Order: sequence, then C-alpha cells, then structure tokens
Amino acid sequence: MPVRKDASGRRSVQAEVEVPGNPEEVWEAIATGPGISSWFVPSEVEEREGGTTVSHFGPGSSMDSIAKITAWDPPRRFTAESPEDMGPGAPAVATEWIVEAQSGGTCVVRVVHSWFASTDDWDKQFEGHEHGWVAFFRLLRLYLAHFRGRPCVPFQVMGAGAAPVATTWDALVGPLGLASAAAGQRVSTAAGAPPLAGVVERVGSSEHPELLLRLEEPAPGIAHLFALPMAGRVFLPIRVYLYGDEAKPAAARAEPSWQAWMAERFPAQ
Repeated sequence: MPVRKDASGRRSVQAEVEVPGNPEEVWEAIATGPGISSWFVPSEVEEREGGTTVSHFGPGSSMDSIAKITAWDPPRRFTAESPEDMGPGAPAVATEWIVEAQSGGTCVVRVVHSWFASTDDWDKQFEGHEHGWVAFFRLLRLYLAHFRGRPCVPFQVMGAGAAPVATTWDALVGPLGLASAAAGQRVSTAAGAPPLAGVVERVGSSEHPELLLRLEEPAPGIAHLFALPMAGRVFLPIRVYLYGDEAKPAAARAEPSWQAWMAERFPAQ
C-alpha cells in the first residue's frame, strides 16, 4: 500500500490482520510486555497514558526502540510516539494500534504509522515498515490461535552471508534438512542440527525466502526463519518462541546449541 498523504503534511502507512480472540485477549497480546514478547520482539510496556514502551530488536541499547504512550484506551486503542526511530534526522513517528471486534469471535488488529514531512525522503522506509508488519502479523495470528495466554520464552539467533539471497538461504536450510519443506508438511531438522520439529505453516517465495513452523520440539512453539538482504549482505534471523511450562528449560538448552551451529556455518566477518 502506498504512503497516504494529506494537505497538512501528515503521511501514514498501515497494515491490518484478522485474528482469533475477543478484544480483551487480543489487547493482552498487543499492548502488554509479555504479550508482545510472545510473537514480536522482547518488550516492556508501562500500561498507561504517559508510560513508556521499549522494544528490543537486538543486543545493546542501540537496538532498542523507545516510545511514549500518548493515548491509552483498553481494549480498543493506544498510540505511542517515538522521536527519530528511523535514525538521525528522521521525523517523529506516531504508531497507533486499533482493535476492532468482528462477528464469530475474531478481531481486526490495525497498526498505523504516521509522521509529518514536506518531502518523500522517508517514504520508502515507512513502506518497508508496512511489509514487515505483514510478516509479524502471521506470527500474531498463529500465537493467538494456538498458544494464547501461555507464558513464552523467546530467543533469536542470526547468521549472515554474501549475496545472492538464494545461495545464502540454501546454505541455511540445506544443512537443516528443510530445503524441500512444504506448507502443511511435518518436518524435523537433520542429524547434526539443533532439534526442531513441527508443522510447516508457511513457505515464502524464492524472492523472499521464509519458513514459518508451528513447533512440537524442543517445546510447543513457533519458529520463523527468513532471509533479509541489507547493506550488501544477506542476514538470516531465526526467531524461536517457546510456550508453556516446558519453555524455559527447553530454551536454555536450545539457544546455545543454535548459537554454536550458526557461528560454525556463518562465522562473523
């Protein structure tokens, strides 16, 4: 969807998804720290107008996104504003979350990013935000459908290689034994790889490689593997969300194993 512009200089992009659950259940998933951490990135939320939200996109404070809550109306709507969230010189961004109840026990979740600018300098980056939400919303829908309200322990590992995307992606999924995975198929990782088993929920296109798995091993959960071309490199994030009483010990075993496996195949350069 292109950037929307009005005469005042306000610009916006938005994305939405229909998810299972009533407004209170969906609000818990999108407006609390434990809820957001269960399908997005580790986050904290001060649940009030004037409170602060912090989203941790990587190690170190430089990877944190910090915003101030300017509107708080549970379980329907909240807005948070962040200055220069896109980098030095970027306009301040207001992010609005809206929950709309639908018939049949579902809700529509809508996220709207808006900013004021007199030029098109930032439009492409904000359009990228919209596409990013589409991917994360698949995780939100899967979480609410299968793991709603269960305690979560997330972790992420990362590898990187050289372009082209297809070559680096094959270097990941080939040794994992997942190169021929198909939607609906039950899969497990190959011998020598960290144990991961479950059902394939989604396979991305060759232009945007991606695997979304609903896990049974190492614990009930979700795994999201994808390729991200950036700055002449191809990054390979693997996000794992484990749920329930088994989650904490399973994550404590699995994360070091994945870190070692990725470091061996994609050494830092």
